[in-house]
Amino acid sequence: MSSSWFVYAIGFLGQLLFAGRLIMQWIKSEKAEKVATPTLFWKLSLQGAVLLFVYGYLRDDMAIMLGQFLVYGAYFRNLQLQGKWGESGIIFKIYVIALPILIALYLIFLGQLDWADLFKGENISVWLIILGVGGQLIYTSRFIYQWIYAERNGESDLPWKFWVISLVGSSIIFTYGIFRDDPVLIAAHFFGGIVYIRNLFIIRKSKE
Repeated sequence: MSSSWFVYAIGFLGQLLFAGRLIMQWIKSEKAEKVATPTLFWKLSLQGAVLLFVYGYLRDDMAIMLGQFLVYGAYFRNLQLQGKWGESGIIFKIYVIALPILIALYLIFLGQLDWADLFKGENISVWLIILGVGGQLIYTSRFIYQWIYAERNGESDLPWKFWVISLVGSSIIFTYGIFRDDPVLIAAHFFGGIVYIRNLFIIRKSKE
């Protein structure tokens, strides 16, 4: 599919929402002198995931689509654990529930993409698909780990292992983005890596 400015605009908008969640989390953590998790972190995550999924579809990129699909439930659950889902506005709820359903219906019944192409390597080489999907699986596993951690403790929190997994997965996706000539992935994971490292330092400092 086309890699026009419109497609990249959707990708950058989604990554801006993800960057916004990291900035908010970073600021709150610096003030508290420990890693904090504001409600806005999860709300921006849900909104950004929808846009990044669409971006992945427009770029014929299974790695991006898979990553957003796998963590969507974790975002919802963390909002519930914080007791904030019920307080969310109706427009937000429509966006994060109705829009994904409409997108799924479109992909199933009207989508033009040959899904087999995403696995055959016709769009990109097989080794690059493996690198991208592998990076996304590692990157996505941070929220699976966080979800399990949050359920066990009964509260939404971001433990230090979350940031370690984030840094490893982000480094792989950054490399993948370079090979794919994808400015959205390169910019997002370069900035993200800085925040992940800083949060690890904050955690270390708070323990000391």
